[in-house]
Amino acid sequence: MIKEWAYAGFFFLMSGAVFSHLANQDPWSDYFGPVLLLVLISVSWSFRPDDRKLVAS
Repeated sequence: MIKEWAYAGFFFLMSGAVFSHLANQDPWSDYFGPVLLLVLISVSWSFRPDDRKLVAS
């Protein structure tokens, strides 16, 4: 359960960073870090083992 919140928190943090770069009209090279981390956290979340997935009861 706590790991799910960690995934969600990190996802919101990095998506906020992307939107902050957009709002400041930063060059595209500044987007690389947050976008890469968004992709990595999404891949990590989607490929986690079945025993770590929440099951609706």
